[in-house]
Amino acid sequence: MAGMATHVITGAGSGIGAAVARRLHARGDDLVLHARDAGRAKELAAEFPGARTLVGDLADPDRLSWAFSHQTLPDRVDSLLHIAGVVDLGRVGDLTPKTWHHQLNVNLVSPAELTRHFLPQLRLAQGHVVFVNSGSGLNAGHEWSAYAASKHGLKALADSLRHEEHANGVRVTSVYPGRTTSPMQAKVHRQEGKEYDPSKWIDPESVATTIVMALDLPRDAEVNDLTVRPGR
Repeated sequence: MAGMATHVITGAGSGIGAAVARRLHARGDDLVLHARDAGRAKELAAEFPGARTLVGDLADPDRLSWAFSHQTLPDRVDSLLHIAGVVDLGRVGDLTPKTWHHQLNVNLVSPAELTRHFLPQLRLAQGHVVFVNSGSGLNAGHEWSAYAASKHGLKALADSLRHEEHANGVRVTSVYPGRTTSPMQAKVHRQEGKEYDPSKWIDPESVATTIVMALDLPRDAEVNDLTVRPGR
């Protein structure tokens, strides 16, 4: 993807999203950074000079369309990078519908809704949709049911989208990172009652490298599914 491509990115505030945004910003690409509210948008704009922002709450996908109708969307989208996510652990016997809905909305329904909004631009650019999934999108463990269900669903969304848009030249990649150093990982460890040692897990920069590689791959190839595991 050579020079001045336009990328719409969710989750650019921390972890993998921030690492990807820094990498693409540094090489001069145009960024459209999603933020949940105006305050967060201001912070992102300050962190990434020249980037545009797009405000909408992923926890409330029903209102994204309304929110976007009051903002200027980019005319061109070369890649849509779904990197934002939330996690709340708990046993099936304890999880409430509110906890289920929150994770399903942010991790699955909103990515589907954002994709729907940007598909016309992606088709025009023969662009790329990247879903940052999780190891939990392939296997569900003890107390991970709601999060894993949202990520298993995200795999289904990506797989269907790939079949539907292949003829339009839109590439679709799912990335399944193992545990990655981030504020989310710190929260998971607190919920598990475990001590958090960032040095044990994948550096977000390493996952960012794999995502940028998938974006930059020549047009004769497409990375469909990419699993990234801790190397230590």
